[in-house]
This record gives sequence, structure tokens and C-alpha cells, in this order.
Amino acid sequence: MRIAVIGQSLFGQEVYKELRKDGHTVVGVFTIPDKDGKADPLAAQAEKDGVPVFKFPRWRVKGQAIPEVVAQYKATGAELNVLPFCSQFIPMEVIDHPKHGSIIYHPSLLPRHRGASAINWTLIHGDKMGGFTVFWADDGLDTGPILLQRECDVEPNDTVNTIYKRFLFPEGVRGTVEAVRLIAEGKAPRITQPAEGATYECIQKKDNAKIDWNQSAEALHNWIRGNDKVPGAWAEVDGQKVTFYGSALVDNGTAASGQPLDIPGASRPGVVTKLGLVLFGNDGKALLVKNLQFDDGKMIAAAQYFSSGSSAAVELTEEEKTFAEQMRAVWKSILTNVGQIESSTDFFKSGAASMDVVRLVEEVKLRASSCQLQNEDVYMNTTFLDFIQMCVRKLRGEDGEEELVVDYVEKNINNMTVKMPHQLFINGEFVDAEGGKTYKTINPTDGTAICDVSLAQISDVDRAVAAAKEAFEEGEWGKMNPRDRGRLIYRLADLMEQHQEELATIEAIDSGAVYTLALKTHVGMSIQTFRYFAGWCDKIQGSTIPINQARPNRNLTFTKKEPIGVCAIVIPWNYPLMMLAWKTAACLAAGNTVVLKPAQVTPLTALKFAELAARAGLPKGVVNILPGSGALVGQRMSDHPDVRKLGFTGSTEIGKHIMKSCAVSNVKKVSLELGGKSPLIIFSDCDMDKAVRMGMSSVFFNKGENCIAAGRLFVEDAIHEQFVNRVVEEIKKMKIGDPLDRSTDHGPQNHKAHLDKLLEFCQTGVKEGATLVCGGRQVQRPGFFFEPTVFTDVQDHMHIAEEESFGPVMIISKFKSGDVDDVLRRANATEYGLASGVFTRDISKALYVSERLNAGTVFVNTYNKTDVASPFGGFKQSGFGKDLGQEALNEYLKTKAVTIEY
Repeated sequence: MRIAVIGQSLFGQEVYKELRKDGHTVVGVFTIPDKDGKADPLAAQAEKDGVPVFKFPRWRVKGQAIPEVVAQYKATGAELNVLPFCSQFIPMEVIDHPKHGSIIYHPSLLPRHRGASAINWTLIHGDKMGGFTVFWADDGLDTGPILLQRECDVEPNDTVNTIYKRFLFPEGVRGTVEAVRLIAEGKAPRITQPAEGATYECIQKKDNAKIDWNQSAEALHNWIRGNDKVPGAWAEVDGQKVTFYGSALVDNGTAASGQPLDIPGASRPGVVTKLGLVLFGNDGKALLVKNLQFDDGKMIAAAQYFSSGSSAAVELTEEEKTFAEQMRAVWKSILTNVGQIESSTDFFKSGAASMDVVRLVEEVKLRASSCQLQNEDVYMNTTFLDFIQMCVRKLRGEDGEEELVVDYVEKNINNMTVKMPHQLFINGEFVDAEGGKTYKTINPTDGTAICDVSLAQISDVDRAVAAAKEAFEEGEWGKMNPRDRGRLIYRLADLMEQHQEELATIEAIDSGAVYTLALKTHVGMSIQTFRYFAGWCDKIQGSTIPINQARPNRNLTFTKKEPIGVCAIVIPWNYPLMMLAWKTAACLAAGNTVVLKPAQVTPLTALKFAELAARAGLPKGVVNILPGSGALVGQRMSDHPDVRKLGFTGSTEIGKHIMKSCAVSNVKKVSLELGGKSPLIIFSDCDMDKAVRMGMSSVFFNKGENCIAAGRLFVEDAIHEQFVNRVVEEIKKMKIGDPLDRSTDHGPQNHKAHLDKLLEFCQTGVKEGATLVCGGRQVQRPGFFFEPTVFTDVQDHMHIAEEESFGPVMIISKFKSGDVDDVLRRANATEYGLASGVFTRDISKALYVSERLNAGTVFVNTYNKTDVASPFGGFKQSGFGKDLGQEALNEYLKTKAVTIEY
């Protein structure tokens, strides 16, 4: 069809583009004149396409159509007028002229909410359903016959902007184009609008948007959100007109703590809290307002009402000055009518519109990815100077958004001052546990207390889960663009890198990790992990699938990968930060929120991580950290009905218990990385130097507190004695001592109970008849030090051959030369299957053995070589599911299949 598009805005532009894609000829675009030298988006697109564009200031004068205007319109020969969004009054001579008449898009379910402020009144009236209508234009006020309608749910905290972006804009474009398609096919209905239920409301303007405080909290909320952003609900406060934005109903407003704010006419004073301004209805219930705007156009966060003028200007560094000049150029490219961008240049008074705000935010992201702006940031900093100051503060992490309050424990150690949070981290705040319960975390180097740490209780778990659920379902994290989510995770990795020495020092004093190893592996790999998964955020995708039921109908089946929701993570004490990273990075990249329980004996790097996550800008509730006991906190996580996934690393015994609890509670998705007794087979044709070096690393790396440690070495008899002697000689060279000493090779075991188990394990080996070559004793010095230990002549039936020591204990057994299948049988004769290894120069033998070893990871001529891109996880009673690599994402995603018949 030959179509005239009459209207304006981005909505009109999208309708115009889709009509052309649908094969229609747009014979003319009739829109508003340029404003401040800038064409309307619809006009700009049509001019680019070479379509005739008419920019009439008006279509009639004194109620009469302007003949010259009507004549120009008729000359286009349009068969249908489409009015997607039109602010001008179009004469009936134009409406009735085309063969098929005219259709209009209206953003309400007619006959309800006729008039120009339909979206506003849908919200003001608290409608549960909204939607749009495409109707046949007549000479009434939105009274023409209905052609097509589509409806949607109105969410409790929807604003004009959110419902428009979520439904009315995208579905409205599709609905308008579908209506044209129905007309072209001769199938378009004309349904007379019913009289019942019809309403007509006035246009919402600033002068009639004043708040009447004598209403319920819900009615006040509806009034504020119904006028958000235009025209803006307002009231007199402190003698000036203040406009309210970002309203949400709250459950416990009566308990709000903050500074009272007297509001004339309100049933009681508001309360300025760190979350915003709490207001009260005449029913005693409460709502929360996020932002306020004053008469001069200045917008602030409501939480900053009493301190909005107190911040001093920051002095820019040379790098920040370069950024400022880049942004000056961006402002100039947007504000084309402004000769020069001065510090006092106001973005909106210079002609910018809402679409320009979106562009400005994206331009900032391109130039400084760590500066995560929201549209509101521009509205609250309208002059160029204020805008640059705000951006710089955000880049420095000093943006004044609810200052993070941390009650640090500080220690001068390792040539630095380490600052350690010690409270629970729930919903973006460090808080005490219920009842103020605490416990002492111990430095394994000398057995002394580091500090008191908050001890989470069941109610604390419930609070954390509720915060994580709200962040996922209602907060910005669940709605965030995946690329923006990746930027935040990457920024977190950058902050971890900036604090890597501090993190490694905390890891050393809390877990006994040798500082140099902590710096490289515990912390270094953690940073790599977050960076790796940050890159995955915008690459999570489904697939399209041909299906057998495609005939005689046409079908499209595709899958979507979606986040699961609230995920609980329980981690062990051997790699406190790295185990957190392995699971949490994938979990966050997939779009979930986290409630994490660190091991009770090693909570401090997890709490420091929480601080860095908050400073990186992760929204409240996304990350929650709960030090506490497994029996109480871990059990509640397993049982909680709102937790949808639990990831666990720890013992097989506890893993079984967790799996049972997750099944009984709500059939949670579970991934388990459990115990191991990893075999390492060393053939006589190996590179002996490398086999000795890597064999020792396979056992003694991280003091043997390593889930994939080689729990049993099978050494071919021809080289057995040589291998043992070489290992003992190397052990003699190892320095046991303070993990902060850069020359230390071997630090203390993690905690006293583990040290006692190691002693018991070695005593059992001696009793069973294994030969204790060296070690097997506690080092006589303060702390929890245990000597590197070697057992030989270990038989298959012995306890030490079957069970994991989780310490620096090398278990060596011989095997006969040439008997590859027998040593494979012995290596696989275990209920565990986490890792394994083989040393040989014979590539055929290496491939044969690696194919038959029943373990999740097989190392050939190396060991402990994990990488963030390679999946990690076990078989059998070593658990199931994967950490690291692309496969780890699947542990935190669910797959939805969608089939469409068309």
C-alpha cells in the first residue's frame, strides 16, 4: 500500500522503518518542524531514505484546514494514513481522504483512558492491566472503532518510562504494523467502542500534578509514578517546589531511621534515609522515593537531601582532564546549536531530549567502561561542570552513592596496613549477626586470634536470601544489559588486582598459604577467573532447532539460556578466595545473585571481596557473604525454598548430606566438587627430573591442601628407589616457616583440627605396615606446621591407600614394569574420580592411559595445571558439575525451549 506516516518521535521512526520492511511504500512523512536545528528522528530517517518529508507547523488556522497544506498532502496519493504518535491536530479532510482511511496508535485499552495522558492515568488509577489500541480515526476524541488491541500486566513499581520501554513501545510498533497488514489483506475489523467503562482524563501538566497528601500510601505511589518523568508529581517542601521521582511501596517504612523532613499537608513527616525519602499515606503505610528535583532543574538523590550542597569540587588529574575534553566534544556533537560548551552549559536548556540522554550515557561507556551511568545521573547533573564532576567521582569510586560503612580490623603486617571487614555482608551492608554473635578466626602460623568475626544465624540467612531474591527479581541486576553486567564484573576484577597484595596477605594469615603462592594462585587466578567470565556475559545464547512437527504448519523452535535466580555457594578453607571466584564469577556472569558461606575458619578474604564488590558498583543484594557454621548456615541454605541452586566444594560426606537436603526442600539444582584420591602413574620412561619436580608439586603444593593432590603415586619398579631417594633429597631442601617470608616453601596447615587428623592418618599408615620414609610429625614450633611426609610399600588394601589425607603426605606404591592394564585397574579402584596423571615419553602409552583413567581431569607430563578456560570437576563420589570454562556457566543457567507456529 501507499502510506502516509503522520507523526513524530522514535516510535514513529520505528513504525515507519517496519512498514517499509513489510513492503509498503511510504509516499510521504508529515512531521513537526526542526527544533533548535535538529530534525525529529522520524524526519531524519525519512530524509536519509529519500522519502518526501513535510514539516508543517500546523494543519489548520482558527479551526479551518489550511488549503495549501491539505493540497500538498493529497498530492502524495496515499491510500492509508498511519498516525503512530502525533501531537498535531489533523483535519478531517486529511483523515478521511485515503481509500482506507486513517489508523491511530493509542497507549491504553480503549475506551478506558481516552486523551493524551493515557499512560499516566493507567498508572494513577492503579490499573492492573494496561496495553494499547490501534483504532480507526474519526472526528471524536479517541472514540473511533477498534482495529486491534494488546494488553500487558502493569507491575507494582512501573513508571511511564518502564511500561513504555517494556511493552508499549516494542509491542506497539509490532501491533501498528500488524494492523496495516490486516488492512492490506482485507481482514481489518471495525469494532465499535463500548460506552461502558469509557473514561476521559485531562492532559497531565505540571500545574495539575501537585500531590494531595490525604490519600493512602498506594494512592500516593500511583500518583507519583503516574507522573514520572513527565510532568512530575510535586509538592511544597521547605518553601520550594520539589518534584518526586522513583517511587516504590515499602513494607517496613515505620521502622525507617534517618532525618525527619516536614512536608506540609502530609499525615506525618517524611524520613530521609540512606535509601531515599520515606513518605507516609493517611493509612500509616509507606512508600520510598529515590530522586528529587528542585525548581532550578537540579535533581538529587533523595538520600542526599540534607547534604546536597556540601560536596566540594574535585581537582582533575591530567588523565581526567583528557576525559573531560572528550566529553566536551560529545556534548558539542549532541548540542549542535551551542557554539561552545562552557562549564555552565545546561544539557537540557540547550535543547537536549530524552534520546540524547541515552546517547550521552552510551558515549561515556565507550570512553570509560568503568563509569557506569544511569539516565538519572544525567538528569541530576545537568550542567557540564556538574556532569564531569559526577563522572570523575564515579571513576574514582567516590560518587557519594550511599557511602559503604566498614568497621575494619586493621593490622600492620607484611610491610602494609591490611584493612579487614569482619561483619556479615547482607544487601550491600556490613552488619552484625543476629544477637551480635561472633567467633574468633585463628592465624595458623602462631595459633593466635586475628579478630572476632560475626557468626551468622538462621535469621541472617533468611535476610540474605530475601535480599538476593529482591535483587534478582526486582532490582537492576536482573534487568541489566549483559554487557553492562560484564563491565561491572570486569571492574571488580580490576579492584581485586589493585588490592592483590592486601588480599594475598589476608589469605596468608587466615589460611596459612605461602604469600608468594597466594599472590600468584589464590589471588592471581581469582582475578583471571572474574575477567574470563566477565567476557562471557554477552555471549550466553541459545540455539534454533528444526523440529519434526514442522509440517504442514510452519514452526520455529529455539532455546533460551536464563539465569536460575538465587544461588547458594558453600566453599572450603584450602583456597578461600579462589574457590569463591571459581563459583561466584560464573554465577554472576549468568545473571544470578549469590548468598555465599565461606569456610568458618577462613572468612576474611570473602569479606574483603564483598567490600570490593560493593565498591565496584554491584547492586545491593547481588552478593551476600555469611561466615558461619555448616550445620546451621549451610543447612539453612540447603533447606531454603527461595534458593534455586547450590554449589558446594568440600567433603564427600557433607556433599551427600547437602544433596539430600536440596532434594527434600525444593529439588534445587546442585553441583558438587567433593573428595579425591587422585592417582599419578609414573612410568620408567619418564623425564625423571620433571617427574620428581611435578610429583612433589602434585602432593605438596599448597601444603597438600589441594583437592586434586595426587593421593597415591604408582611408580614403576625399575625407577622406584631412584624416585623415592630424589624426592627425599628435595624435601630436605624445603624451608618450613612463616608464610609471609618470601623464601618459605611450606607453610602451616590450615587449622588445629586438620593437623590432628593428619597425625592420626600417618599413625594409621605406620600401624598398617607402610614404610614411613620421612616426616609424619608436627613441627616443633608455634602454629599448626606438619612435616612433608613420604610413605612407601603402601598396599592397595591399606587405609592410607584408599582415603584422602588432604595434607603433605606422599603415598607411593610400586607396579611391575610393562603391566599397564594392571596399574590402571589399581588406579581406578577407588570411589573417587577428581583428577589423575601420567608421566611417560611414549605418546601412545600416554593416550592409552589417559583414555582409561576414570577421572574428570587427566594431566600428562604435568600436574596442577588448571586454567580458567578449562572445565574442572569430578566423576563418581568426587561429585558432578563443572567449575571454570564455558561449561561452568551451564551450572548456573536453565534452558527454556520456545516453539512458535506461524
